Amino acid sequence: MTQDHVDEVIAQWQRERPEVDVSGMEIIGRLARLGKAIGPLLDTTFSHHNLEAWEFDVLATLRRSGNPYQLSASQLFKSMMITSGTMTNRIDRLEKRGLTKRTKHPTDGRVVLVELTPTGMDKVDATLADHAINESAILESLNKRDQQQLARLLRKLLVSLE
Repeated sequence: MTQDHVDEVIAQWQRERPEVDVSGMEIIGRLARLGKAIGPLLDTTFSHHNLEAWEFDVLATLRRSGNPYQLSASQLFKSMMITSGTMTNRIDRLEKRGLTKRTKHPTDGRVVLVELTPTGMDKVDATLADHAINESAILESLNKRDQQQLARLLRKLLVSLE
């Protein structure tokens, strides 16, 4: 089996501090390195569509919500695990680009809804198609069974932490 940087780190710790169990680094270290390696690959697709990753996240969250493709600002920021101030800034920026618009809630005037515009819908749909192809390409070194097993194990870990 091919060795990676994490194998080298583990071997060094085993040599220098054999009494410490560093086996968790085999997973956590690889997850961290994968995040750093995958981020730029995803950003390439987003930049091809003149988007940043956070912009795609907001647009995709609205798109996934279903017709009428709108959520309250608080629903958005809770689903994205960011602060309300950050969400307001993001909505402002997307609205200036014509990708979203704010509307008042039909029954509660205190609630502001954020809605995909037709331009935003076109942008997220086109980006999603390329994003899915890109993610498949990133994972092509794993067969479908390996991908399913990895997804299952990562889900189990994530559920335990959230």
